[in-house]
Amino acid sequence: MNLTLVFFIIAAYLIGSLSFAVIVSRVMGLADPRSYGSNNPGATNVLRSGNKKAAALTLLGDALKGWVAVFAAQQLAPVFGLGATFDQTIAAVALAVTIGHMWPVFFSFKGGKGVATAAGILLALNLWLGLATLGIWLFVAKGLKISSLSAICAALAAPFLCWYFLPVPAYIAAVIAISVLLIVRHKQNIVGLLSGKEGKIGEKAES
Repeated sequence: MNLTLVFFIIAAYLIGSLSFAVIVSRVMGLADPRSYGSNNPGATNVLRSGNKKAAALTLLGDALKGWVAVFAAQQLAPVFGLGATFDQTIAAVALAVTIGHMWPVFFSFKGGKGVATAAGILLALNLWLGLATLGIWLFVAKGLKISSLSAICAALAAPFLCWYFLPVPAYIAAVIAISVLLIVRHKQNIVGLLSGKEGKIGEKAES
């Protein structure tokens, strides 16, 4: 494998390993989001702390790192001689930053489910792809108020939307892989949905 590509992948993984749910909570003096609610270091669980500002900053940070990793790779790949494998490089970076978020080296490999990071990635890959996928998340969230179901529906739709808006095999494969990982990370939520016990957006964690 090209050593430059390996560097890009490692850099993307390290960017993804910045768990903003934990970072923001520590800076704002809040409890570790891995210790309450769903124990997931993500914006939805941080919202259960009752601090909307912390949740918003977590959402922004996690989405931004996905966008930054892909956008930076798009700009730098040709400069570092990866123009011939541009699409494959960007796809690899997108998958690496997702894996970093889910299994962050800086936080004992206990990461989030990847929803916000995936949104940032899709927006960087193609604006309309990102907006369409976000639209599905918002539609389901507005109607049912269940974050996990919204994320699963968006993940299921993302590969088809990628095929429509960005019909490049490498990107379609990456989006499929990211969607599968995201759904797998929601396996406990799926159990909760099937049993009717899944919490809704904004519910506070039990003290």
